[in-house]
Amino acid sequence: MDVRASSRLPVRAVGHALSRFNARHPWSHNDYFHGWICRRLPSRRGRALEVGCGAGLLAQRLGRLVDEVLAIDVDAAMVAATRHRTAGQPRVRACQARFADVGGTFDLITMVASLHHMPLEESLVHAKDLLRPGGRLLVVGLARVSSPADTVYDLASALLNPVVGLAKHPLPVRRDAPDDAMPVRDPELSVDEIASAARQILPRALVRRRLFFRYTLEWESPSDFGQNGAHEPAQD
Repeated sequence: MDVRASSRLPVRAVGHALSRFNARHPWSHNDYFHGWICRRLPSRRGRALEVGCGAGLLAQRLGRLVDEVLAIDVDAAMVAATRHRTAGQPRVRACQARFADVGGTFDLITMVASLHHMPLEESLVHAKDLLRPGGRLLVVGLARVSSPADTVYDLASALLNPVVGLAKHPLPVRRDAPDDAMPVRDPELSVDEIASAARQILPRALVRRRLFFRYTLEWESPSDFGQNGAHEPAQD
């Protein structure tokens, strides 16, 4: 059960109140996980692919850590925003493209809130094919709530979200005009379904539920020395 979409009136009332509070004290769940990604960069940092670059914050950060960053998005406005944000960073190149059409090889592939916009199995296979030996795939994703474990994480996230928002923005934010929004889509698959598919395509892929309505997936391509699949995960 998704507590944010409950049919019970008291729960919905609390949900609406939390939504109004969160709107006055906003913070980005996606940006929160950029640190998680940067702590898991591969030892070889020659070329990175960011799938779904959004407003360019992660591309900007990776541009300081990786020799070359290709940031793609299917949305022209998001590509323009990334180009503007990274205008002074020659290591970053942003372009409008579909992930399925990208070729070449990469040491790092990141997907933040973008995998659920694409076919899951085909995208994971393509990522596997693009990664160099020892390269890493790092995903921060959205999933459908479908199990008791999902509900526990969802409820905890809903309760903690305003606490973090208040800490980050103590003064209420007032918006006179709506902000430019990133393209959104509700996830169709659960964490368990994503993990099952991932482990068939990416041996020893590590999938974890996370607070703040996200899950993470990490996988390391086997190295030239025959290591099988995954790296030792960094400590959170």
